[in-house]
Amino acid sequence: MHAEIDHDTTALAVERWGAAHDPRLSTVMQALVRHLHGFAREVALTEPEWAQAITWLTRAGQISNANRSEFILASDVLGLSTLVVDINHHRDSRATPATVLGPFYIEDSPQLSYGADMAEGVPGIPLFIAGTIRSPAGAPIGGADLDVWQADSQGMYEAQVNSPAPRLRGRFTSQPDGSYCVRTVAPLGYSIPMDGPVGELISRTEISPNRPAHIHFRITAKGHGPLTTHLFEKGAPYLDADVVFGTRAELVVAFERRTPGETPDGHRCDKPWLFAQYDFVLPPEERDQ
Repeated sequence: MHAEIDHDTTALAVERWGAAHDPRLSTVMQALVRHLHGFAREVALTEPEWAQAITWLTRAGQISNANRSEFILASDVLGLSTLVVDINHHRDSRATPATVLGPFYIEDSPQLSYGADMAEGVPGIPLFIAGTIRSPAGAPIGGADLDVWQADSQGMYEAQVNSPAPRLRGRFTSQPDGSYCVRTVAPLGYSIPMDGPVGELISRTEISPNRPAHIHFRITAKGHGPLTTHLFEKGAPYLDADVVFGTRAELVVAFERRTPGETPDGHRCDKPWLFAQYDFVLPPEERDQ
């Protein structure tokens, strides 16, 4: 009798969500109900476990703010963020692979000039990243917007250190020939935030909470699809155990050691620095069918 009642509840909920005004909303919600109910049956979810899950979700909302999304972090460590990226970004095999946005993206980064130092005042080994923005056919893309951000040498993002000014983030524009140049400091790998409900959950497992050293890029250009991706340092720890499943072999690049001297932007650096060369290939523009 209990199984019959349970089955009827699912069928009734699915039928009810079919009344959504938007057909896509109806499809999504009906599938969500079926899978949520199926999950509860598979694990024989108890009432205390259900209440604990609700409390966990509530705490995730409470710790989130404009600069930190615990729900994005949860999606990341469950592999859902990467799965959604994979589902939506397979349009052209020649394009640079996309990966996760991460929980610490901040809009309205300051506009910086070619080769400008977005790490000004932040200690660390100088790192220059330069290359070209191209189309899948190889044509250079001038005027592309590169929104760049990263953690510092302690693995902390701006939002985590309560910086009163933009820190380790900036927007650069590719030159008419598609070239770009970013100056920053070398990032280090870091642990995801362990002070919230996601971190507490990870701590109850043998899963590594660490991410390999990387820098975030969000690149847009008129007439081309957007690209959200990372560059990872070759040889960095945790490349094979990225807690958010974001590593792609095509995104791993050597940070070459250079002696004091001329830098890619035509200026000079009076101490040893690192150089990473990478050409980004933007996907084709999405068009309505």
